[in-house]
Amino acid sequence: MNTTTDKTRKERTVRSAREKCQAVLALWTGRRRPSEICHDLAIPANLLHGWQERAMEGMLTALEPRTRKQEERGPMLAPRMEKLLDRKLARLEMRIARQAGTKARPAAEKPAA
Repeated sequence: MNTTTDKTRKERTVRSAREKCQAVLALWTGRRRPSEICHDLAIPANLLHGWQERAMEGMLTALEPRTRKQEERGPMLAPRMEKLLDRKLARLEMRIARQAGTKARPAAEKPAA
């Protein structure tokens, strides 16, 4: 075993989730600059950046709705409301087409959403 390598190798410090959160939140709220945080915690900037990425991913995951997916729930609008909106949309498209001087496609030719 090479003793010079063992002596020069830094001991790895494991940071708690609380410390990481405090560092990321201090950065996000503008209370501290990245260089200050890195200096105080003796970490490289890319590690702090990684913590930020993981924190953002964690927030996005945690804030996702816990309900069934839209496909499983069915349509968002009642069929009657869908028809009403389709009619309104068709009228609006006709008006726009008239103003542009072109002919609008009939509602039956529209691709299904």
